Amino acid sequence: MKLLPIVLVGLVSTLGLVTFNASAADDLKSVAAVNENGVTLVGQTVSVQGKVVKVLNGIMKRNFVHVQDGTGNANTNDLVVTSKQTAKIGDQVVISGVVVLNRDFGRGYLFPLLVEDASIEPAPAPAAKP
Repeated sequence: MKLLPIVLVGLVSTLGLVTFNASAADDLKSVAAVNENGVTLVGQTVSVQGKVVKVLNGIMKRNFVHVQDGTGNANTNDLVVTSKQTAKIGDQVVISGVVVLNRDFGRGYLFPLLVEDASIEPAPAPAAKP
């Protein structure tokens, strides 16, 4: 009878009655944690929520977005993200992309740590307090 629950989960998921996908918000990392643990995160997709503090659009067919979340120190409080998407300074966003170390684009664009090919989505609104 263990097969029945598996079949029911598959049927419910196929019909779209319930979604079983984990959201990016379930596994958010802080800006400082990504910077401090970059070596162990290389090649992995990470998700971070924060505020957009700088945007450089259209450089080398990508947009460079700087995100901060209030964590870290002067060396670890900023996360640079490349994306086809963009955002505005002040936007609260959730980014998800692949961690890369020592990315050299040439012409002075050298990044010790970068989150590449990221998706940029608006951050969910804070839950209302009862």
